[in-house]
Amino acid sequence: MVHKRKKIMLVDDDNSCRMQGRAILKDSYEVYPLSSAYKLFEVLELFLPDLILLDIRMPVIDGFQALKHLKSDERYARIPVIFLTASNDKESVIKGSKLGVAGFIMKPFSGPDLVEHIEKCLNPAGIKNIEDNSYGESSSTKRIVLAVDDAPDILRAVHSMLHVKYKVYTLPKPEKLPKLLRDVTPDLFLIDYKMPSISGFDLIALIREFPEHKETPVIFMTSEGTFDNISTAVDLGAVDFIAKPFEMDVLRGKIERHIE
Repeated sequence: MVHKRKKIMLVDDDNSCRMQGRAILKDSYEVYPLSSAYKLFEVLELFLPDLILLDIRMPVIDGFQALKHLKSDERYARIPVIFLTASNDKESVIKGSKLGVAGFIMKPFSGPDLVEHIEKCLNPAGIKNIEDNSYGESSSTKRIVLAVDDAPDILRAVHSMLHVKYKVYTLPKPEKLPKLLRDVTPDLFLIDYKMPSISGFDLIALIREFPEHKETPVIFMTSEGTFDNISTAVDLGAVDFIAKPFEMDVLRGKIERHIE
């Protein structure tokens, strides 16, 4: 049986990036290099791709504007979009996550990294839903990170920053954590300090009630990193904290320090 190759549109005003991407992907996918978002919307009138690789910084219509337009049109809203970017600044990650980007690939990219990101988006069997608005990578060889936060944009940002290296689960409803912990055994918790239904302090106490999590590292995510908050968190068993909004390198560095 011959399988139809999936279509990928690669949108970047940099010709070398388009040619590099096409060279990496052409043996596995139908690749359509496009020099602008304007060209993208022209071609979308002719056929729909399975995935769009979209540069953030482009003249006239940038990646954010293009993504916003894609998500607002029901014809294109379900097409996964991966941002191509030369900068991993936290503002871009948060903004892209809020708009619904499926992931980020740093430029210059390597062949394996590009292929891995694309495969994760194109193979829904690689995603395991635990609760509404939560997800995790399927690989059994990765360390497990569980993020609990009532803010969906923060959870999307965490997933975008970590999913390549870790098996990431996100939970927007902290009261459902006990149920989740019966099915998943995280190697590290990222817990929001301030949530309306239950505080991060209370969640740490709840986590420690599970024998297997007596010493599992917990990192607080907080926009209120006062001395008193940090001191209380440490007393309750948190190993670290990170201020929101956070940078990708800072988040990854803190996690690596505690579980690797």
